[in-house]
Amino acid sequence: MIPETDASSSRLYYNKYMPHTMDHKTVEDYILTMPAARLDYPFGEDVAVYKVGDKMFALVNEGKEPVRLSLKCDPQLSKLLREKYEAVMPGYHLNKKHWNTLVLSGQLSWQEVQALIRHSYNLVTGQPDSGQPG
Repeated sequence: MIPETDASSSRLYYNKYMPHTMDHKTVEDYILTMPAARLDYPFGEDVAVYKVGDKMFALVNEGKEPVRLSLKCDPQLSKLLREKYEAVMPGYHLNKKHWNTLVLSGQLSWQEVQALIRHSYNLVTGQPDSGQPG
């Protein structure tokens, strides 16, 4: 159900970004590999907001363990993910139809999290998402 990983990028990031635990720095480092992605703090120092242009595609609550990562998501995929994983919830303080908050406790693999980050980025940039169901 999760968008498929791009074979070339998964090889590129497999060794460098295959953490045993998904800490904030690991997640941030991967998010910032997206083209033109940047970090901003428009809501204060407690929420790291990752944007491309002026559009948000990822948010991380600072200082939370396990990491809580909010990502934009296709509404049908959101529903499926929430049914399948306890660690996927409606977006915290976000439009619950279009955003999920993932608790990175290990229920989702790092490859699944990476795929969902790319899915969010692709939704915001309008790029095709080859792994999206439909």
